[in-house]
Amino acid sequence: MSSAPSTAEAVIAMRQVGTRFGDHVVHAGLDLEVQRGEIFAVIGGSGSGKSTLLREMILLQKPSEGTIQVLGVPLEDIDDAAALALRQRWGVMFQHGGLFGSLTVLENIGLPLREHTDLADPLIDEIAHWKLSMAGLKAEVASQYPSELSGGMMKRASLARALALDPELLFLDEPTAGLDPDSAAGVDTLVRTLRDLYGLTIVMITHDLDLLWQVADRVAVLADGKVQATGSMDELCRTDNPLVRPFFDGPRARGAQQQAQTPQTTQEPAWKPK
Repeated sequence: MSSAPSTAEAVIAMRQVGTRFGDHVVHAGLDLEVQRGEIFAVIGGSGSGKSTLLREMILLQKPSEGTIQVLGVPLEDIDDAAALALRQRWGVMFQHGGLFGSLTVLENIGLPLREHTDLADPLIDEIAHWKLSMAGLKAEVASQYPSELSGGMMKRASLARALALDPELLFLDEPTAGLDPDSAAGVDTLVRTLRDLYGLTIVMITHDLDLLWQVADRVAVLADGKVQATGSMDELCRTDNPLVRPFFDGPRARGAQQQAQTPQTTQEPAWKPK
């Protein structure tokens, strides 16, 4: 697992966040902080509010109470112009890809550049090809449509689009869900490489214990509407908190921990930074 970042600069700060849907309480007095340059993961059981938390971070939903700052910008009462500028500083890889079915992969990747820059089409296509390579996809995938992609390829194409505007902050929603072990292991390597080479701050929503052990610097455990514990996987696996223990007990959890402690062979990425 990568070492924790040396800086304590907060990229995301959530204070006393409460979220309610009618009488149903999702978050109650939730506090969370993500530091610049770290790979930060959020885990929790079904219905713990992980997806809602992500939606609040990326301006798709407002909490009922509390404050959220992302990249130093308060999200409450943010106007449309400021929201647009902020969205251009982050990228999001959605769980099911979120690609437009009527566009080729290359057109999907280039779409943010066409919407938010004045770059000429040939340059946009060149950048899109570079992002495709960064995400570990071959050049011939560019002309394919989302319906022609495997699950792993779909996630990588979505990641390439998330990287189109060179974000400071990258959100990954269940990046390995539905993937076979080999594809999931490739995502592990890719996430680490992107952070290490480009200094990205990466926030993941995941239930993949292997991914957590391999790449996460810190992990926040959600339960009962709050962050019950935050720390490295090594730190969390030693906690006695009964709301945290289920993530570290049982054969599946022990298997993931054992795998993380086995020396891994790192493959060279297909692309190199300039």
